[in-house]
Amino acid sequence: MKTIWVTDIHLEFLDSSGFHRFMRELSASDADAILISGDIAQASTVERYLSKMAEILEIPIYFVLGNHDFYHGSISEVRKAMTSLVEGSPYLNWLNVRGPVILNSTTCLIGHDGWCDGRLGDYFSSTVMLNDFLLISELTGLSQQELLHQLRSLGDEAAEHFRAVLPVALESAAHVVVLTHVPPFRDAAWHDGNYCDSDWLPFFSCKAVGEILLEAMQDHPDKRMTVLCGHTHGGGESQILPNLSVLTGPACYGAPVIQEIFEWG
Repeated sequence: MKTIWVTDIHLEFLDSSGFHRFMRELSASDADAILISGDIAQASTVERYLSKMAEILEIPIYFVLGNHDFYHGSISEVRKAMTSLVEGSPYLNWLNVRGPVILNSTTCLIGHDGWCDGRLGDYFSSTVMLNDFLLISELTGLSQQELLHQLRSLGDEAAEHFRAVLPVALESAAHVVVLTHVPPFRDAAWHDGNYCDSDWLPFFSCKAVGEILLEAMQDHPDKRMTVLCGHTHGGGESQILPNLSVLTGPACYGAPVIQEIFEWG
């Protein structure tokens, strides 16, 4: 099965010709499916862009959302729209509302948006102010402590999703592919060729998800897991365990690229 992985494509930064050029590039790969690990567009446009992608490419699109996909909107409203969108589409699959997807006899796919959860690095001393905290309604106007509580709740929600679907995934396949937006490990939060420092790490990692994935693979040394994520715009590959690797995709606004083409046999 030939599968394309893209991340942080930020389609709202493309004009019409740029968008269609990118669609032609995806189409020319002759893939059987596409994986998108978040930051597709923004709240007002993500539904439209996903619909256009499905219409043009006519192959299964498995996706999770990133923080930018909620900009100028709310988490609850975008999620409601995504649920309706995938219910009416033969091609679009939001992994937050899916169980394991069997890709072939050896590989299955699971995923969730994830979220930075403030548990790694030095949250209270950090000077970082993400646009998330100005442009996403559930994250605006909060004290530092209130924001941390909200971030941890979002991270815990993602972790609970993986806790629920992992047993079925590990029983179904020898290789589990995990699609999520935020790197789930300190050593997967790449930026400019290095790991993120303590200022950025609270907002570029999701410890809650990482703990669930780590525990699962320690308990199943005969299985293999590949995590595909983005968010930091810095690329790197991390070997967390002998059977657990993480690919973090680099990105540049206005220049989406195919990160990898996998041919899982």
